[in-house]
Amino acid sequence: MNETPHPGLTIDVIGEDLDQQGRGLARWNGWVIAVPELLPGEEAKVKVQQRQRRMWLARRVEIISSSPHARRPPCILARDCGGCSLQHLSVQAQNDWKQERLTNTLSRIGQLDPDVNALVSPDQESLGYRNRALIPIRRDGLKVRLGYYKRGSHRIVNLNHCPVLDPRLDALIAPIKRDLELTGWSMDSDLQGQPGLRHLGLRIGVRTGEVLITLISATSNLEGIDNLSAEWMRRWPQLKGVTLNLQPKRSNTVFGEQTLCLQGQDAIEERFCNLSLELGTTTFFQVNTPRAERVVEQIRDWLSRSQANQRVIDAYCGIGTIALPLAAAGHRVTGLEISRASVRHAERNASRNRLTTTRFLDGDVARHLRELLPMHDALVVDPPRKGLDAAVLAMILNQPPQRLVYLSCDPATLARDLKQLAGDSGPYRIDRVQPMDFFPQTSHLECLVLMSRISCATPPGTV
Repeated sequence: MNETPHPGLTIDVIGEDLDQQGRGLARWNGWVIAVPELLPGEEAKVKVQQRQRRMWLARRVEIISSSPHARRPPCILARDCGGCSLQHLSVQAQNDWKQERLTNTLSRIGQLDPDVNALVSPDQESLGYRNRALIPIRRDGLKVRLGYYKRGSHRIVNLNHCPVLDPRLDALIAPIKRDLELTGWSMDSDLQGQPGLRHLGLRIGVRTGEVLITLISATSNLEGIDNLSAEWMRRWPQLKGVTLNLQPKRSNTVFGEQTLCLQGQDAIEERFCNLSLELGTTTFFQVNTPRAERVVEQIRDWLSRSQANQRVIDAYCGIGTIALPLAAAGHRVTGLEISRASVRHAERNASRNRLTTTRFLDGDVARHLRELLPMHDALVVDPPRKGLDAAVLAMILNQPPQRLVYLSCDPATLARDLKQLAGDSGPYRIDRVQPMDFFPQTSHLECLVLMSRISCATPPGTV
């Protein structure tokens, strides 16, 4: 009888694939074994730790034979830090795995076999690409621990540098950390002790160089905070403002509802697709500016090449990062967003760029689509990781516009939705599938899909 895995058992396994978290997957006596840092093709001795649903988790003890694609991680903390999961894999191998994962997911879940373009992921942007960081903080005696959580825990992996962060932000971490150690403030990201600091927020306009520092705290009672923030403003000319966000609730939600401006201004400028965008403390904006621009340029080119001056709906529009460049290209755009604050932000960005062919509506996306779809030529959707809501998908299937562009951050939910939209009984054909690597060194993958309504489709190669 085959032995069953159990905690403490040491076994030899061979990596077969990676899971969505970047862990190596192997099989042993019919069981799936998930092992962090195990690469496909590697043979390793691992120690079984615990069962998780239909698999067992294990830790790598010794590499018996390594993968030719293995490399020394660029970050000395990569093995423990939960911020990245693939630094031990070469950039080209990361790209190949992501491309294969997308193709396999579309086939397995969506029963689709479209041509998939080569992944957009230039090697020179695989490090130093993040324009924002939200870093947990905890005080241990006189020392401050500042860093991301160890995988599967809330234990902070202490850091002074982060190689995936924009170098101009990375240079601020160590001096800010030293200053915070001198304050005497309570610090606990999980809010288990006295109310105090919880996270450090850093944001930069990649094209402008403007920086915003945010302290996220459970309390505003932080002695000397005004003097410290004023000192930071004097020390760093690129720093445009220091803000304090109050989050007194014991939850995993980083930001609270109230943000105070301590020094300077509460927002910075970013130049994006030749437009000026205002980015505040809590503004959602893609952390990889060059990749985000590439996506928007691709959407703009796809739509403009099929028809100029289209009537376009941008669903889940946020602050207008897709809608505004489309309007600047001559299209008439209606942005839909559940958050009223984001809609107000999008309206300010439209005004600062003198764009008059946009309008933004807050509220339920499905309800707006019911009224707007018959009057528009194209729909762009950029849903959250869970994919399209059932009601939104139903509205699209009931009133399919001529062009549909889907920007996805999860291949599995994308494949699920495409099965209905472009499967055997769906109203669309898939014209283009363009994967985009927004997050090198991690297992995350963005994908852009262009679809044409079958009854209104143009001949292949004309889009």
